[in-house]
Amino acid sequence: MANPYILVSSLVLGALAVPSPTEVKLSWVKRLFGIRVRAPKAVSAPPRIENEAGWTLIPAADPEAFSEWLGRDEEGLPFRPDEIPSLGSHLLIEMYGCNGSKLEAEEFVGKAMRDAADASKATVVAQSFHEFKPYGVSGAVIIQESHYTIHTWPEHRYAAIDLFYCGGSVLVHKAVDLLRDRFEPERIKFLVVRRGLQNDVD
Repeated sequence: MANPYILVSSLVLGALAVPSPTEVKLSWVKRLFGIRVRAPKAVSAPPRIENEAGWTLIPAADPEAFSEWLGRDEEGLPFRPDEIPSLGSHLLIEMYGCNGSKLEAEEFVGKAMRDAADASKATVVAQSFHEFKPYGVSGAVIIQESHYTIHTWPEHRYAAIDLFYCGGSVLVHKAVDLLRDRFEPERIKFLVVRRGLQNDVD
């Protein structure tokens, strides 16, 4: 008959043994009882800032990290301490691998852009869209805070979108989310250009 003391000691020592790489995050008590926990979700780093010859540029290729960064500031202008304030922000969006059929109809594209302006709490004052033959749509939604524009290449499943806004009331991340939902891109790139840097206009 096995010695109960040796059996229990073996179990405890086994639980206290050096953990495998997948168990590094677990305490010895959790290993002893076979409880596993998930590692905390990594926080996305905000996009980097580039300052080139008087331009402040903020490029990003990670839609989730970018949307998270935009959404942190309810005023829609998430400046960081190392940035020079500006009169406005010009958000350029590259959407690749979109649903091509959704990019070729003036009615659909125009409604998406108008809905994006409404979702972001922008104040719409006018809009104009034109459908080209054989394909492609160009248009603009003029907002009190500046403008939202688009040009589409359905044959390449690509859309170029500019969201230019100023003031502290535009929730631009909501416009981004809506446009992603409508056009269904497989890949997105972003670039923010700060317009009217304070040290240039003062």
